[in-house]
Amino acid sequence: MSPWLPTVLELSLVRFKTRAVQTVSEIITFLSTGPSPDEVVACTVSERAQQRLRRLLALNEAGLLSLEEQAELDEMEQIEHIMIMLKAQARKQLAGNV
Repeated sequence: MSPWLPTVLELSLVRFKTRAVQTVSEIITFLSTGPSPDEVVACTVSERAQQRLRRLLALNEAGLLSLEEQAELDEMEQIEHIMIMLKAQARKQLAGNV
């Protein structure tokens, strides 16, 4: 069993309803390849996803987010939290503290 399976399941069970689902799909596809802990630590989302996040953050800072964009930003924050936890798990594996 892949050590990343719990994260794949967590991501797939969250009911993302915005364009953030594209980023989730990227991450699930990556994790389904059975990446090494080094690859997980080095993982970044696509440039498209990064640009979208920067746009949402800029709109938020300016107070111009629509309700749909706010929901998308909230979902992106959930994704970021999951990735932070996943990378922490990978770093523990690399350090031998599993």
